[in-house]
Amino acid sequence: MKYGFFDDANQEYVIHTPQTPYPWINYLGNERFFGLISNTGGGYAFYRDARLRRLTRYRYNNIPVDNGGRYFYIYDDGDYWTPGWMPVKRELEQYECRHGLGYTSIMGERRGIRATQLAFVPLSFDGEVHQVKLQNTSLQTKKIKLFSFVEFCLWNAYDDMTNFQRNLNTGEVEIQAKLKYRILSFITRRNTANAAITMLFSLRIVRWRAMIQTVKHFWVSTMDWISPKPSPQGKRLTR
Repeated sequence: MKYGFFDDANQEYVIHTPQTPYPWINYLGNERFFGLISNTGGGYAFYRDARLRRLTRYRYNNIPVDNGGRYFYIYDDGDYWTPGWMPVKRELEQYECRHGLGYTSIMGERRGIRATQLAFVPLSFDGEVHQVKLQNTSLQTKKIKLFSFVEFCLWNAYDDMTNFQRNLNTGEVEIQAKLKYRILSFITRRNTANAAITMLFSLRIVRWRAMIQTVKHFWVSTMDWISPKPSPQGKRLTR
């Protein structure tokens, strides 16, 4: 079965079905920020380090695979779907994914609404941009709602996959104008964890203060040795 073809004129690989044997991905990024996106909108993003600075969550052992990513839900009079087919798997009347050089475009159409999702990472900005265009291809007036969804990992990807208790930590989200961001927090359901962190932080402060006092004493002693002070009788001190 043929799932796609190369468009040499536009330098793109075109996929005409979302049900590929395996997620077919494209690599987006600049020198610092990187993202992987599949033909159904799956994948993840990270900053510099894929394991230690992961930004969005990805479950490697998911069944079905590629069941996490950046999704846009379209709600149309009781019917909801996504242009990339996943994760709701609603049947699409038309579908096309184009993997280009540094960008991916996913188009899906259902019940007279055509949605196109364009994803790319700018060269001068550490972030991932998603642009969604909606087009009414029917002769009827449409009233629709658009929702976006993404799961955050926020740094250690291995810890996010294996430490279930960590996923129950308290999270805080703020919305200002059109910007939504998450505030990092170390508040857990167990006070012992916070106590240990506070104690460790306090010990480090005490150690740094002791080190500063030692260096200061060493510096003063060294300066006295280089430039000895005169004695009260007007004679220089000898060592």
